[in-house]
Amino acid sequence: MIHELVVISGKGGTGKTSVAASLAVLAGESVLADCDVDAADLHLILSPVIEQRHDFYSGRQAVIRSADCVGCGDCKSYCRFDAVFLSEEGTHQPVYAVDPFACEGCGVCVRFCPNKAIDFPERLCGEWMTSSTRYGPMVHARLAAAAENSGKLVSLVRQEARRIAEETGQRRILVDGPPGIGCPVIASLTGASQVLAVTEPTLSGEHDLARLLALTRHFNIPAAVCVNKYDIDVGMTERIEQAAVQAGAAVIGRIRYDRTVTRAQMQAKAVVETDSPAADDLRQIWSRLIDQE
Repeated sequence: MIHELVVISGKGGTGKTSVAASLAVLAGESVLADCDVDAADLHLILSPVIEQRHDFYSGRQAVIRSADCVGCGDCKSYCRFDAVFLSEEGTHQPVYAVDPFACEGCGVCVRFCPNKAIDFPERLCGEWMTSSTRYGPMVHARLAAAAENSGKLVSLVRQEARRIAEETGQRRILVDGPPGIGCPVIASLTGASQVLAVTEPTLSGEHDLARLLALTRHFNIPAAVCVNKYDIDVGMTERIEQAAVQAGAAVIGRIRYDRTVTRAQMQAKAVVETDSPAADDLRQIWSRLIDQE
């Protein structure tokens, strides 16, 4: 049976990816998945060597064939997203075009174009890759600028990671999830074996962790919590830990503030690949996570 651990955070900037990279080192050989497709950065630490690239298509986009456009303007009048604009003034008639960043792919213009001059191809929304790292195979992705359906891309990354784990006989998948509680987060943790929530001792960290733990309870996924940079506000750390226990989560450790973390990132290293106090904290957290599997 494959054990899938998802590292998530209620907000960005808590150190989630730094924790996930260190757990990848401590886990040894496992399948890694970076599901933060909107702003992936696990590759900055693990330096993957890309072996395969695949285009990611999702939804559709209207494209007006200028040669066939009669300039009636019906597409512009029907569009509710102001995506259709006058492209150029011809000698006989205007020609319209579609702004790809404003088009929502609803297809209304395609339906009502009297000259059938609008194509409706699938939209290229990004790419996903399979790579090798010094700690195992990795699946990661990049969502294109202004593209949507990141939840669908997250699901695709997880699906590919599971396929690789099954083919190679790996028993563990380690996922670096996106921040927040929205669609990409739901797609990253649905059906997971275990969640590690990384938070920080701030008011926003406390608030967003509460929302995140409500989400894990909804999906009935065992959740553990660790507080990063706990020593910048010990009182808030204790308050967060008490709230986490009341929410049904296990508090499995604290990570102290350590400047070595930044230096490790600059060297493209995980924290546990250095000799630092924070590395010791992360090793204890990993040991407790293993005990909970």
